[in-house]
Amino acid sequence: MNEKKENIQEYMKQFVQPVYDELLKQILTDRPRNVIDWSIRWLQKLQSTQQNQIYQSEEEEDDEVEVLANKKNQIQNSGAGVSEEVYGEFNKKEDFKPRFIEKTKDQVDRIRKKILNSFIFQALDEKNLETVIDAMEEKKFQPGDFVIRQGDDGNELYVIDEGELESTKKINNQDKETFLKKYIPGESFGEFALLDNVPHVATIKAIEPVIVFALDRATFNNIVKDTAIRKKEKMEQILNKIELLKSLEPYEKLEFCNVLKEVKYIRGDKIIHQGEQGDTIYFIAEGELEASKDGQSEKVYAYKSGDYFGELALLKNTPRQATIIATTDCTLYYCDFKSFNRMMDPLEQILKRNVERYQNYIK
Repeated sequence: MNEKKENIQEYMKQFVQPVYDELLKQILTDRPRNVIDWSIRWLQKLQSTQQNQIYQSEEEEDDEVEVLANKKNQIQNSGAGVSEEVYGEFNKKEDFKPRFIEKTKDQVDRIRKKILNSFIFQALDEKNLETVIDAMEEKKFQPGDFVIRQGDDGNELYVIDEGELESTKKINNQDKETFLKKYIPGESFGEFALLDNVPHVATIKAIEPVIVFALDRATFNNIVKDTAIRKKEKMEQILNKIELLKSLEPYEKLEFCNVLKEVKYIRGDKIIHQGEQGDTIYFIAEGELEASKDGQSEKVYAYKSGDYFGELALLKNTPRQATIIATTDCTLYYCDFKSFNRMMDPLEQILKRNVERYQNYIK
């Protein structure tokens, strides 16, 4: 019985534990939402590349056992733990060497200007930002060219330098493509697949001559991903407080992260004024505000965390219908109407339906 138990333990140490340790490390690094599907794909890739650290050929197996056994004896004699030394060696990552693609100063300046529009790159320090810029590759597409296709694995993130593209999606396995939005210079796409380790959720096609700068997965994973995930999780927590945005798909929320800007107000500040032309919509992350109308002593609407305002000027193309004042210190997120319009389709009906809440003061 003891001999059988020892054989099982030896097998676990030699063949199971290395795979388990590496899989667990990669899961904690990439943090996929669907752990089971991600693990299956990871194991399939591991098998297809025939990594020698785990799966040795029959001819090499005896040598591998001997090496591990010798290493185990050395460790036991030194008093260190087997898992710590043997499998720490297996788990060790090679030093990352980012690719370097020669560029003109003009290209560097264009990339820097464009990528800083994306929340994903805004938290990088100057050294890492330069590494990312150096690794980016300029690519050109003609009208009708597909840059990414729904269902394909994501290997690059793209930042648009010139031209427009359109995004479509097959919903519920329907043959017909549903239009989602247009992409314009300064915007990025492909990041959702890299952040969450999932296939592309939409198809993106050039509708005019396009120039993009592409960042490879390796550089993204080693330089950008950790800070981007933290920023993404913070923004998702904020967006999930906003009732209007809760129904958005995860990739749509990621789109919003790129256009929202944070602003803080203190109690008594006026955010918008009745009669002025409006070009922004606001989302309340924290705090309370109230709407008042000229000539009326009573407030006509009260806002709280999770609410939004400013959409009337967008929906009705009219001046601001009321003055909005902070009644507590507030943290707001806002975006301009032009950006909001490009991703408004899933929200338009909700906005129109909720207009009735303003019936007290709409002209």
